[in-house]
Amino acid sequence: MAAITASMVAELRAKTDAPMMECKKALTEANGDLGKAEEILRVKLGNKATKAAARITAEGVVGVSIKADGKLGAIIEINCETDFVAKNDEFLQLTKACAELVVNQKPSDVSALLTLPMGDGTVESTRTALVGKIGENLSVRRFVRVEAKGQLVSYIHGGAKIGVLLDLVGGDEQLGKDLAMHIAASKPKSLDASGVPGELLDTERRIAIEKARADNKPEAMLDKIAEGTVQKYLKEVTLLAQVFVKAEDGKQTVEQLLRIKGASVAGFTLYVVGEGMEKRSNDFAAEVAAQAAAAQK
Repeated sequence: MAAITASMVAELRAKTDAPMMECKKALTEANGDLGKAEEILRVKLGNKATKAAARITAEGVVGVSIKADGKLGAIIEINCETDFVAKNDEFLQLTKACAELVVNQKPSDVSALLTLPMGDGTVESTRTALVGKIGENLSVRRFVRVEAKGQLVSYIHGGAKIGVLLDLVGGDEQLGKDLAMHIAASKPKSLDASGVPGELLDTERRIAIEKARADNKPEAMLDKIAEGTVQKYLKEVTLLAQVFVKAEDGKQTVEQLLRIKGASVAGFTLYVVGEGMEKRSNDFAAEVAAQAAAAQK
């Protein structure tokens, strides 16, 4: 049996918002496997156990650069340790300059970007100098460079915490802005069902079946229930199937809107600062340990 530590309980709670003792029980049942423990909580607690799964914990900004003709652009995420530094002018200038370099120099990855010339040195030496100046670590996390099939449209939201780069074929400028804002608000994982990894769908099916069994549903109905759950999931996470955020009737999907406008989406990139990253919190871990110990007395 794997030892269940306070930090493991804290990490699972941060991902799921489930009560601490439920997190500890799930980890014990999963023999310390965080992924399995999260699934156990989802079966027991339903959607309540996933509402914090995308919680933003790292700081930084998203930057976008697009050529004047709208045919070439890039989106980049650069992280720092505090929100204070995320608002620093020099940090913002570094982000802007890096986005422009990605567009103009076409680096293959982050390592290649760091070697490119910037000022009197390189991107890496500029980053290192800024780290020394502000006393906080900075890191280039990821970027995407896009050669558009249509026109590129961008949207930056919430102090550059969320950024969207959209490739729209047809339509007009307002449609592009509306769709980019929709993506920032609704956070689709892919354009359509073909872009959703099979393992995610398998996980949804498995959880749906386990939850249905826990609710004493007939075995003969489990596959149908699971398929209904998967279809609902796809409507939530694929752009074309989502209900458009500005739909007047509250029903029109993005796909229906595009059909009316005679347009299509060739692709999009959505960056949310810190997505999938978590800060360490020694105080919180200590709190978990103290409360868990108290519960055992």
